[in-house]
Amino acid sequence: MLKHGVFLLCGVRHLRVSPLRSVSSRCGSSLRRGALEALGKEAGTGSVIPGADPEEKQGRRKEDGDPRSEILSIAIPSWEKLNSGTSGTMTGQLLGFSANRHIVTGLLVNLLSSICIVFINKWIYVHYGFPNMTLTLVHFVVTWLGLYICQKMDIFSPKSLPVRRILWLALSFCGFVAFTNLSLQNNSIGTYQLAKAMTTPVIILIQTTYYKKTFSTKIKLTLVPITLGVILNSYYDVRFNVLGMVFATLGVLVTSLYQVWVGAKQHELQVNSMQLLYYQAPLSSAFLLGIIPLFEPLTGDGGIFGPWSLPALVTVLFSGVVAFLVNLSIYWIIGNTSAVTYNMFGHFKFCITLIGGYLLFHDPLSLNQALGILCTLAGILSYTHFKLVEQEEGKSRLAQRP
Repeated sequence: MLKHGVFLLCGVRHLRVSPLRSVSSRCGSSLRRGALEALGKEAGTGSVIPGADPEEKQGRRKEDGDPRSEILSIAIPSWEKLNSGTSGTMTGQLLGFSANRHIVTGLLVNLLSSICIVFINKWIYVHYGFPNMTLTLVHFVVTWLGLYICQKMDIFSPKSLPVRRILWLALSFCGFVAFTNLSLQNNSIGTYQLAKAMTTPVIILIQTTYYKKTFSTKIKLTLVPITLGVILNSYYDVRFNVLGMVFATLGVLVTSLYQVWVGAKQHELQVNSMQLLYYQAPLSSAFLLGIIPLFEPLTGDGGIFGPWSLPALVTVLFSGVVAFLVNLSIYWIIGNTSAVTYNMFGHFKFCITLIGGYLLFHDPLSLNQALGILCTLAGILSYTHFKLVEQEEGKSRLAQRP
């Protein structure tokens, strides 16, 4: 991708990029933007970083305090140096092995945490009856503590932000996580997962209507099987209930708004996803603290300060840690893999989560539901394919510019 035969192998060696970025760097950023647009949202309900900007690289502190400073992971300077001798070849092989090992580790962490957060939260709702908003609050607090540790370890550099400029974003942040968790609580895992796939069509509708963004006919046509599959699955779901569908619908709407807003805010405030989440999490926690007493009991059975057993409390805290791992691993994967890897891995998690729901929680699955799932998955895969092709074409056109 980069000029002079530079190869990007992430997680090996860090080199600060000069302010005059190359065309290929911008192309890579454009391609990675397609990764998030294709996925729409991470599979795990504990994921609270869906608006992570794929243009971000995992930057460390810069002496001049510029939050836009970027770091690229570079393995070997050029192929010419690889051919300069046996020593260079051996070094390249060792570095390549190390890079692959780090990428595989990061993908495994994301796979396990993204799938586990769905199952753990469902287990908490089914077996402990833990209040939904309180569980969301626990996730926010643990996420903020995790981010605080990360910034102390120089994983990212916090940036001072005016609270008034992220108030609505923090409020929508509360809504999308809370409604998504309520959807999981009141629906089967299959219906919950497929309902989230509707985020992509809604985002396209919002961007077309309010932001005058245009999409190709091929992209628009892929929304037909996605929507048809969700409707087919929901119609034949024997556990279908109106309340669960209301929560799923609200979750999709608020999530779509949040994803559109968070992208705009990152551009407006010139911050990356972790810098933004570092301020969002405590602000959203404050909102929830004021709302929880109105919707959930504080004492007694099912209350925040109710007689919870030790296993219940440990499971709730563990779910918070897993939610943070989801967020951290998403950020790492976006910065260290290609758009194709990110998307295909997301589809794999989608399928595993569906299968796990049917095996662990014995969710019924009819033939018509299975057809609905396959229809939605076909639409998602088609959307991903066409989106990546368009990103690649845009990259080629950009590279040809003088």
